[in-house]
Amino acid sequence: MIIQPTELAGAFILDVEPSHDVRGFFARTWCRDELLEHGLTAAIAQCSLSFNEKRGTLRGLHLQTHPYEEVKIVRCTSGSIFDVIVDLRAGSGTFGRWISVELSAGNRRSLYVPEGFAHGFQTLEEATEVFYQISVPYNPDHRGGVRWNDPSLAIPWPIENAIVSEGDGKLPLLDAFTQAAR
Repeated sequence: MIIQPTELAGAFILDVEPSHDVRGFFARTWCRDELLEHGLTAAIAQCSLSFNEKRGTLRGLHLQTHPYEEVKIVRCTSGSIFDVIVDLRAGSGTFGRWISVELSAGNRRSLYVPEGFAHGFQTLEEATEVFYQISVPYNPDHRGGVRWNDPSLAIPWPIENAIVSEGDGKLPLLDAFTQAAR
């Protein structure tokens, strides 16, 4: 695996390092020892799958709140996504900043999302599937997040007229999330 830091401390892009032969290639997509060597969480408590029928489907921006903060490794196994994480860690030097990464079945890239980051994505193709490895079990009483179209974040989602759930449309703006977290 190739583990590359991003401009947001604690967030990493994980790329495969294929070993090729006449059949194709073989590559690791997750390695506990390599993650631990980089000081990353290597626990997996559950794996989840998100299937999205339509291009333009937007999910997020979600996170789990204290004491159920989670690390996620996100990978697109079919289709492609515009993947976004936002630093919501209190006291972080990059609080409120975000990055985006295109994840696709073709590039086989994963994104390591640390605790305290909100995560979301928009599908760039029909029939897109996203696979999550998550460090702690989901707790619905500790779900949280910020609104995907918060003007203070100004995320340039690539597809207009996003398909968004009613719940995601009601997530708080960053300022309200910050106030509630205090």
